[in-house]
Amino acid sequence: MPPPPLLTLQGVTLTLGGKPLLEGADLSVTPGARLCVVGRNGSGKSTLLKIAAGEIEPDGGVRFLQPGASLRYLPQEPDFSDFTTALAYVEAGLGPLDDPHVARTLLNDLGLQGDEDPARLSGGEARRAALARVLAPEPDILLLDEPTNHLDLPTILWLEEKLAGLRSALVLISHDRRFLQDLTRETLWIDRGRTRHLARGFKEFEAWRDRELEEEEKQQHKLARKIVAEEHWLRHGVSGRRKRNMKRLASLHHLRAERRNRVMPTGDVKLEASEAQLSGKLVIEAIKIGKSYGARVIVENFTTRILRGDRLGVVGANGAGKTTLVNLLIGARAPDHGKVRLGANLEMATLEQSRASLDPETTLQDALTGGGSDTIEINGERRHVVGYMKDFLFKPEQARTPIGRLSGGERGRLMLARALAKPSNLLVLDEPTNDLDLETLDLLEELLADYPGTLIVVSHDRDFLDRVASSVLMSEGNGRWIEYAGGYSDMVAQRGKGVDARSATAAAARETKEKPAPREKAATKQKLSFKEQHALATLPGKIDELREKCAKLQRLLDDPELYTKDPPKFAKTSETFAAVESELAAAEEQWLELEIKREAIEG
Repeated sequence: MPPPPLLTLQGVTLTLGGKPLLEGADLSVTPGARLCVVGRNGSGKSTLLKIAAGEIEPDGGVRFLQPGASLRYLPQEPDFSDFTTALAYVEAGLGPLDDPHVARTLLNDLGLQGDEDPARLSGGEARRAALARVLAPEPDILLLDEPTNHLDLPTILWLEEKLAGLRSALVLISHDRRFLQDLTRETLWIDRGRTRHLARGFKEFEAWRDRELEEEEKQQHKLARKIVAEEHWLRHGVSGRRKRNMKRLASLHHLRAERRNRVMPTGDVKLEASEAQLSGKLVIEAIKIGKSYGARVIVENFTTRILRGDRLGVVGANGAGKTTLVNLLIGARAPDHGKVRLGANLEMATLEQSRASLDPETTLQDALTGGGSDTIEINGERRHVVGYMKDFLFKPEQARTPIGRLSGGERGRLMLARALAKPSNLLVLDEPTNDLDLETLDLLEELLADYPGTLIVVSHDRDFLDRVASSVLMSEGNGRWIEYAGGYSDMVAQRGKGVDARSATAAAARETKEKPAPREKAATKQKLSFKEQHALATLPGKIDELREKCAKLQRLLDDPELYTKDPPKFAKTSETFAAVESELAAAEEQWLELEIKREAIEG
C-alpha cells in the first residue's frame, strides 16, 4: 500500500484579472516524490507552487499538508531585504533542530563566503544563496521554481547531484530539459487551467502530451461532425413529435455551447529571423588574441576561424570570461594583443543576457518599433506591430503595456522579437533560453537550425547546445579556450568530463586565497592609497551611470529611421556612444584591478 501524500491540492481554482488561471487543479506529493510541473509561460505553474507553499490563498479548493511535515519553497525572486549578510539569510531558513554549520558548508560549496551583502549579490550569487537556504534544513518537501536560472554549468551539475541524493520529495519547475530528465519520475502538466498527471518522468512527457492533444483534436472533429448532422436534421428532418424534437433541439444547443466554450490550446510562437544578404565565407578570424584584467587572464593566445553557417556554442563557469571572449570576437572590445578580422558584408543582431537596454517605462510597442510608429519591417515587408506581437504570443491590448509589468518569460520573448526583427547574417545570443517555456525553446531551436547565417551562442543549457551547436568552445581555465566538434555531449565525450563541479571550483578558489603566489604575498604588505580607496568606493556608481547612458544611446541608435531622417544626429550619437562605451570599459577594468588588489591585501 503506497504511503499517504505529504501534501495535496484538490480542486484548486484561482481567477486573476477576471480570467480563470486555475480551474480544478490537483497536486499530490508523496514521500520521496520526484515531480516536475510543466506548461506554457503564463499557464499558472509558479502560481500553483505558491499555493502549495501556502504563499497564496486560492479562490476555491483544498490544501492539506501532513502535520509535522517540513516544507521549503524556492521562489524565482527571493527577498533579501531584511538581512545584512548571505549567511544570515540562509540561517533564517533553518529550523530549531537544524545544524547551523550546514548553512555555511553549503554556501562554501556554492562559492560564497557568507559575509556578502545580499543587496550587492549578482543574479547567480543570489540564486546560490537562496538554494543554500532551502537545502540546508533538508525538508520533507522541496518546492523549487526555476532553480537553475542564472546558474552556470558547474553549479547546475552540483545541484543536480545534490538533489539526486536527497531524501526530500521534490517538486520542480524548470526550462532545462536535461535537468528535468535526470531528476524526475512524475510529470504534472498544467494546460488551460487544468492539471493532467503522468506517472512517468519528463523524458516521456512530450510524446505523451502530443498524443493527448491529437486525441483531443479527434474528439473536436467528432463534435463538429455531430453538430453538422444535428443542424441538417433541424432544417430537413423535423417531424410532428414535438416533445422528442424539443429534446433534440436542446441537445443541439448544448453541443454548440460545448464547442463555443472550449478553451483552445495556446498558440505557438511564430519565430522568423529577418535575413540580410549572405556574408563572406570567412565570418571571424582571431589570431593569438589575449585579454587580461590586471593579473587575471581571461583569454590567452586564442586562435580560431569562424566560417559562414557555423554554430558555435560557448560554455564555462560564471566568471570564466565567456561574454568577454564573444565581445572580442565580434569586435565590440579590442584585445590586449593579437588580431581579430571580421569578414565582408557582416550584419549582426545580438540578444544580451542582462536585458539592460529594456527601459521598464517603455511600452511594448515602442520597444519593438523604436517609438513613434505602429509598423515594423520584417524581411523587407512592413508589418503592423500588433500582428508581429501576436507571433510572439502577445495580446493586442499589451501594445501599450510598460515593459516593467511584463513577466520574465514575456521579457524573454520580447528580447527575441527585437533581435530577430533586425536583418542579420550573424546572430549572437547570450543565454537565449532564460525564462522561455519548453515549447518556445523547441521553435527557437528549429529557427536556428534553418537560419542561413552564422550563430554564436553562450548557454548553460546542455540539451539546447546538443540540438543547436556544431562546435563548442570550452573554458579550460587560466585564459585557455579549446574548441570541440559537436554539441555539449560530444564535448564531454572528447574531453572526458564536463564543466568542473562547483565545489571543486570553490575549493580551488579558497586554496588560492589561502596560498597566494609570491607576487600576491608582496601585495599583502601594501596598502591602498587614499586615491585608490576613493576610486574603489565611487567607481560602482559611475559604472551604473555609464551603463545607463549606453542603454539610452543604444535605444536612439536602434531607431531604423534616425540615419535617414537626421544623419548629423546619427553621427553625433554614434560618436558619443563609442566614447561612453570606451569610458565604461576603462572604468570596469580599473574597478576590477582595484578590487583584485584589495582582496590580495586583505588576504
